Amino acid sequence: MANKSVSENEIYLNGVYYPIARPVQSVLSSLYPPKVTIGDTTRDSQSRASVISWSDFSGGIGIERMEGATDVDRAWWSDLSLRYKRHLVLGPEATQTTNDDATAANSLDIIQEFDGNIYGIWSDKKVYKFNSGYASASDAFGSSLDTLPAPATDALEIRMGGTLYLVIAHYDSSASGYTYTSDAISFTDSSRSTKFLSWWDEKLWGISHEGQLWYATTIGTEALDAKLPLPDGYVTDLFVARNASGDPILYAMTKVGLYAHDFANGRWVETQLALPFHNDNGKGSVRWRDSVYIPAGLGIYKYINGTNSAVISVVGPDRDHGLPADERGSISKLLGTHNDLLAFVDGTTPAGMGDMFQSSPQSETIAASTGYSTILGWNETGWEAKWVASDQGEKITAAYVADVGGGLGTTDSYRLYWGHKGYMYYMQLHPDIINPTQIETFNYASSGTHYTPWFSANQVEVDKLALKLKVETEGCSSAETVAVSYATDYGTTYTSLGSITSNGLTTYTFGSSAGITFRSIQFKLVLARGSTNTNTPDIISTTFEYRKKLETKFGWQVSVNMNKTYKGKTPKALRSNVLSSIDTNTLLEFTFRDDSGGTRNYYVDIINAQGLENTGYDERGSTQLLLQEP
Repeated sequence: MANKSVSENEIYLNGVYYPIARPVQSVLSSLYPPKVTIGDTTRDSQSRASVISWSDFSGGIGIERMEGATDVDRAWWSDLSLRYKRHLVLGPEATQTTNDDATAANSLDIIQEFDGNIYGIWSDKKVYKFNSGYASASDAFGSSLDTLPAPATDALEIRMGGTLYLVIAHYDSSASGYTYTSDAISFTDSSRSTKFLSWWDEKLWGISHEGQLWYATTIGTEALDAKLPLPDGYVTDLFVARNASGDPILYAMTKVGLYAHDFANGRWVETQLALPFHNDNGKGSVRWRDSVYIPAGLGIYKYINGTNSAVISVVGPDRDHGLPADERGSISKLLGTHNDLLAFVDGTTPAGMGDMFQSSPQSETIAASTGYSTILGWNETGWEAKWVASDQGEKITAAYVADVGGGLGTTDSYRLYWGHKGYMYYMQLHPDIINPTQIETFNYASSGTHYTPWFSANQVEVDKLALKLKVETEGCSSAETVAVSYATDYGTTYTSLGSITSNGLTTYTFGSSAGITFRSIQFKLVLARGSTNTNTPDIISTTFEYRKKLETKFGWQVSVNMNKTYKGKTPKALRSNVLSSIDTNTLLEFTFRDDSGGTRNYYVDIINAQGLENTGYDERGSTQLLLQEP
């Protein structure tokens, strides 16, 4: 039962009733101190509101919930271009060609350049030449050039003995070998078991499903070398990178780590990069710039081999807060470009143990064949999504970067090619860093969506009031638009603020100028263009004004009259109880109301006490107490 005060000029404090000399004085105490501005004012200098501005997302995707100013250049998820400060524009346009037989029944397993042309090899084992200057999508590929003995697993272009060759490895449980051609007309099959290929020391190298390495100084004539000391099927890639002495050597990536080839002694040597078993460890490993990048599920190991030491770090898109559940998966291939390391994420497979930054395996994050496969780019600063599949449960089956292009009347040549749903796609790449306002020929995607991190002003326990959102734009029109919406408190329902079709500053007010309450807020920006693929809307900055409001707390000033005995307590006893209340470490129950529900019973600290006391044996006097809710 709640204590209460029923008498006039009386309070109840810490189990004792006290008479008071004058009415209780109440004051609101839950106020932030005023801001202090040193030097020139900024956008956040106003005393009653706070401001956050987003104009740079170059830190990349992967932050779901902001933790202060360090995350202001990050996004949660976006398929827009994030590389440019004060420019948020559409991503690159992807062009779909036909597949080998004008159906999607076969997957595109290998894409490889040979003698200035692009070739595709489908799961039906047929080899086709891509017509990069095709006039329409229907004649992107001609008739089949060859049928391999088994599905293709790897390919490369080499020059051996002065002749340029296209070499294709192929493997399944019934057949394995490699096929080569010097003219894309006549193809020769070798039965030497081969799953992956590489070129080193003026030799063609291959490794089998069983881990047996071989080399050839003359095409078609092989010599056996070292065999991996691992079970069959453990090898996942074969490539060249530098050793501790700075010399290029062969490496084999396996499901349990990296092995270096010792050519002088004909053996494989286990490196310091030993990994826990993962079925996808090392698939599509690549040397890019000064390092070797090795995928493991959705994680990526960066491996730098130095003199008598090796530096290993993790840089994959699973770092920080990972990716949204339906964009997760396992990396099937890595490719280097001038500006980005590209990661091809298979959305049909849960990331599993490859999520190196998660506390437990995430194999149940998505069900198999339900995610969206993606192409992600890493520029050693942040990740961005270059392309997201529109169909769930469909793999990216092949990828290749080449300076071979120019189709449908375009002049672009530096391209990324990839396979998806049996079709070959391509997109234009930049060989340099560009400013989107200074180019005219780049082709943009038709639309894209950007999610900011959830913003709580780094105080999830405090209610905030959203006041205004100001969006500065360029390149907008009736066809090039920016749709703005928001969600609050980690919800999944977004409320539209409007669609921007003009340039300059667009201001939205929340709650018909009264504001809306939130603990956390996230903004969703959807960019779209019209039929002109060289146009894009451009967001220069997004500025959010809000107010933080503390939970309502009060303070009270009371003047305790201790000039006479009150309810059996002498002035000396009353003063003793006040002193013990000051000394106590727990909160004190306080009320001055007759409220049987206890809704006006408060728990307070005594934060100040001033009094008048008589001398000698006279214990009478008065004390001014300042009480406050914590």
